[in-house]
Amino acid sequence: MDATAPDPVRAYLDGTAQRLQADGCEVRTEDWNGLPVLVGYRADFRLQWMATKLHLFTLAAPAPLVTARAIEEFTISALDYVVARKGQLRGMQSGVAVFPALVGSQVEPAAVDWAQRRQVVRFAAMARPVVVDAGTGTAACFRGFAALGLFYSAHFRRKLAAYFPSS
Repeated sequence: MDATAPDPVRAYLDGTAQRLQADGCEVRTEDWNGLPVLVGYRADFRLQWMATKLHLFTLAAPAPLVTARAIEEFTISALDYVVARKGQLRGMQSGVAVFPALVGSQVEPAAVDWAQRRQVVRFAAMARPVVVDAGTGTAACFRGFAALGLFYSAHFRRKLAAYFPSS
């Protein structure tokens, strides 16, 4: 993934890529202004989601220090990215979601707290940020049920557990 990232960060990102591929996601790495970002994508349709198609993106990047501000900014950038990618596909029968993840060997407690309390929502688009401490393998994110996007909550929880398991 990123040859300059510390070994535990690189190993976690490589493992995430493997977990995404094993789940049937398209996986690639993109350059975001010099930052290598792992991008996973899959689309699912369920009748129980009111017959909608959900475009799910997972974006994971290395960070030397994960702060609350860093995960908030990465979350907004990731949400902008998926909204732009899916454009007109959002709406009554289609939505987009993203798991923006920062993986670091140093993680501030405020970043963990921010990720565990947040689901960022826009029209037919939502993000569940993830903060990963590569040293411990701990992945912090909102894993609950939210009123907005309630139909997708169980799906999000399953995917988060599959892509970002905590040691």
